[in-house]
Amino acid sequence: MIKAIEPKYHVEYDNSIINVYHANRGEGLPRHTHVYAHLTMCNAGSCMVRKENIEKHITKENKPINLIAGEWHEIEALEDNTVFVNIFSKDYR
Repeated sequence: MIKAIEPKYHVEYDNSIINVYHANRGEGLPRHTHVYAHLTMCNAGSCMVRKENIEKHITKENKPINLIAGEWHEIEALEDNTVFVNIFSKDYR
C-alpha cells in the first residue's frame, strides 16, 4: 500500500501548476483519478507509475508520462530520496 504524501513545493506559473514531491520508498500518490490530464516525471531516484493495466518503472532518464484524464493511476517511490513532479493546467483545478 502506498503511503500518501503532500507536495513539498506547489508552484503556479503562467497557466500551469507544478507539484514537486519528495518521497521515500513506499510513499507517493495512491490510486486516484482526475477530470484533467497531467504529466509526471521522476527527477531523482525511481518511481513506479501504474495505470490501467500498465506498470512503468521511471527514473530521470525517462521522458515525462502523460496521465490521461479520467484514467486511474498511482505513483510510488521505489527508493528513498526520490523526487517526482506533476504538471497540469490551472484551467482544470
